[in-house]
Amino acid sequence: MNYYHRPLILSIALMAAISACTPTPLKPAESTPVEPAPFVSDYPTRDRVEYVLNCVAQHGGLTYITQYACGCKIDKIAEMLKFDEYEAAKTFSYLRSTPGDAGGVFRDPTQSKDLRKRLKEAEAYAEKGCFVK
Repeated sequence: MNYYHRPLILSIALMAAISACTPTPLKPAESTPVEPAPFVSDYPTRDRVEYVLNCVAQHGGLTYITQYACGCKIDKIAEMLKFDEYEAAKTFSYLRSTPGDAGGVFRDPTQSKDLRKRLKEAEAYAEKGCFVK
């Protein structure tokens, strides 16, 4: 037997041994219904990403530290405000600078003032808890 034929003979023998084995069919595992994880937050991913991108831009650009801290910040805000409250507060904040009577609808109501105040407090809390100074 030539030295160069040895690996070929071993591989043929191995393939023959493997093909001689009769595989036992796998029995399907008894499946138990998997319950979904509890819903943690009602903030849509798109809104979270938008917040993080804006936050990162305000804090000097994309680095691991700003990305992590801004992700932490939106999580902390989500702990304090439901999404519909956050969305309304954000809308009131953006549109309160509209001049005249049209802007008064966003500036003057008690709901607007309360939600803007709560958003400001939530952002301050989140900023303090997520950004290392």
